Parts: sequence; C-alpha cells; structure tokens
Amino acid sequence: MIKKKICMLGAFAVGKTSLVRRFVDSIFSERYQTTVGVKIDKKSMEIDGRRIDLIIWDLNGEDEFQSVRTSYLRGSSGCIYVVDGTRSSTVETAGSLYGKTTAAIGRVPAVLVLNKQDLHQQWEVGDRLLAPVRQMADAVFYTSARTGQGVERAFSKLAVMMMENSGQ
Repeated sequence: MIKKKICMLGAFAVGKTSLVRRFVDSIFSERYQTTVGVKIDKKSMEIDGRRIDLIIWDLNGEDEFQSVRTSYLRGSSGCIYVVDGTRSSTVETAGSLYGKTTAAIGRVPAVLVLNKQDLHQQWEVGDRLLAPVRQMADAVFYTSARTGQGVERAFSKLAVMMMENSGQ
C-alpha cells in the first residue's frame, strides 16, 4: 500500500474543509466550520492499477491572527493551495503559504485550486491577479465544493503527480 500525505493550504474560509468533505465523503454543508490546528482524513484511490492512500491534512486557515505551523508540513508529498475566487486577498495568502512551504520542506507537487466557481458572478479574482501565483502550481483547477465541479480532478491530478515524483 502506497501512502501519500497532502496538505490543504489557504486563507481562512476559502473552502479547504468543504473541498476535503466533498472529495472524501461526497457531501457539502452550508454550515461554516473553522478548522483548529489540523483535521486529518483519508481516501483510497487506484492510479494506474496501484492502490494509494491519500492522507489529507486540512490545516487551519491563515490570517492576521493565526499562521500555519510548519511542523504540520513535514512529510508532505504534495500540496493543494486554495484560493477563494470571491476574495482577491486570498491569492496573496496562497503565495505567502507557498513560500513558507517550500522553505520548510522544499518543492513538492502542487495544485492551485480556485474555489467557489458556483459563485463566479461574484468573483474578484481574474487572470491578471492570478499570474504571479500560477507558477507555484503544477496544475490549476476551477472548483466548487458545493457542486463538486473539478474537485475529484484536482485531487486525482495531484495523486498522479506525487506518484510520478516518487518514481512509484
């Protein structure tokens, strides 16, 4: 059995927990739940005929009062950086977290997720604003935890990249 640790990173309330719940349990809740510290989930997948357990660390959101503990990043095989399309400030937070992550554990496969696609008419984030952070990710996905759009594809792509990166 192959096990790979994924860290979910982003500002508070970007939808990290909702994305994990959609991916792992196929559910969405309108009720907001703040993550305190870290919440760990697991999902098994099959990639190229091999079974892989994704151990997903949903880290607390970063804001002016709270920052991500770099000790949580150790052992990560990949990261998902989450941006809330309705809040432009979350792009800068994702870029800052990328810098902290690479300083702590080096470069690992990464996916940038632009969440809340179902609220696209309220988006503040456009291509010009995203340009500086696009290079931090190996792939970019537009997702909606509410509808499920793009969620499975984002996690699956990261799983494939992690397997390729480790030569498994």
